[in-house]
Amino acid sequence: MNSLEGQEDSSSAQPARRPRVRKNVTASIAEDICAERYPSGSTLPRENDLCQIYGVSRTVIRESLKVLESKGLVRGKPRIGTTVCDRDDWNILDQDVLEWMGPYIADFDILGSILEARRTIEPAAAEYAAERATAREIADLEHAWQQMRDSGDDPERFTEADVTFHKVLLGASHNQVFRRLSSAMHAGLKYALHASNVAAHSRDDAIAVHGELVEALRLRDRAAARDCAHRMLDLAVRDLAVERQSRDGRRPISDTPKSAAPRR
Repeated sequence: MNSLEGQEDSSSAQPARRPRVRKNVTASIAEDICAERYPSGSTLPRENDLCQIYGVSRTVIRESLKVLESKGLVRGKPRIGTTVCDRDDWNILDQDVLEWMGPYIADFDILGSILEARRTIEPAAAEYAAERATAREIADLEHAWQQMRDSGDDPERFTEADVTFHKVLLGASHNQVFRRLSSAMHAGLKYALHASNVAAHSRDDAIAVHGELVEALRLRDRAAARDCAHRMLDLAVRDLAVERQSRDGRRPISDTPKSAAPRR
């Protein structure tokens, strides 16, 4: 071990300098940015101060800032320091960025954008999947659907199965771009699905239409598969509207049926 490494290990091991140590410093800084502890346009604390805040060495802080800069969250400027970028500059298709935004995603007005993207992609993916899905992929979709059906009143378990369903569906399209988008949108999809699943008065409609989509793929019925995808997204629109109104402190619209389902 060289002397520099020894110094870093020694400094990071001092309890007095580690008031907020977390396992992933990069994620910790990013989450503080997403929570607007460091608002867009503001300058981050100096390196030495960041070392004190996060309880790590300057080397770790510098590496974390490089990662955040590569994802568009911050920008380093000579003689100025590291500035938090505007949200429009963030790489929101990066899976890490979506994960960091996750707990605050409703504040970023991104759920609607994710839904718009899904409206463009998922009906086409479902149609392709009806033609291209393997027997194994259809079985995986059915298993995810069964987990949704058997989740009871547990929205976390329902959402986990729901996310799996939609990832398998995009993969079953055998379109490489759709598959890559599935990975990029995973975190955002998780929070979007969770928001609508929690807001829904009932999950029965969503369970039914997911099951119909599995059957459409089994029958190789492209038109039915596309129709099911559109109906899932209609349910998502309804439930996210309820979630938004609830978050804003308004009473949900009266014409929303109690059978409105969680989601796509």
